Amino acid sequence: MTETIILGIDPGTNVMGFGIIVIRGNKMRLIMIDELLLNKLSTHELKLKRIFEKTLALIDEYHPDEIAIEAPFFGKNVQSMLKLGRAQGVAMAAGLYREVPITEYSPKKIKMAITGSGNASKEQVAGMLKNLLSLNEIPKRLDATDGLAAAVCHHFNRGKDADTKSYTGWAAFVNQNPKKVKGGKI
Repeated sequence: MTETIILGIDPGTNVMGFGIIVIRGNKMRLIMIDELLLNKLSTHELKLKRIFEKTLALIDEYHPDEIAIEAPFFGKNVQSMLKLGRAQGVAMAAGLYREVPITEYSPKKIKMAITGSGNASKEQVAGMLKNLLSLNEIPKRLDATDGLAAAVCHHFNRGKDADTKSYTGWAAFVNQNPKKVKGGKI
């Protein structure tokens, strides 16, 4: 029976949540769930460097076949969104550097996949994940369950036509985002 390992990431500039699941046949099992605390780092640049390093370390240790990442959303503050976009970008860059396919999901899409409601709270998502994966307890910070939720959402949406963006490497990213890259082609 084949297995697929999925790394889910909830990028953040103070806390990056992540979870890893393995799929064997149609059965889903938790490999690990954790978070990377970044609030003690003194600059945004150091936080981005640490996100890149941690994502590479997770890829090198667990060898995911695919990465699911939560897309940044527009909240109250444009500066916060820009910082989140950078955090997402360096996590994606690490995956692309190791040539792991990446799929991006909106927060609403992730909540919908896990709970059936795109407006579910973080606590509702965490509670559903606890049931789905038979977790003993929910982590104190819900960033970790948000990362895990991205992985589970990806499992539920694999092979379906969804309103998501997927990249299989640098060339695919550049070809799908010509305005983001000078020259537009590799």
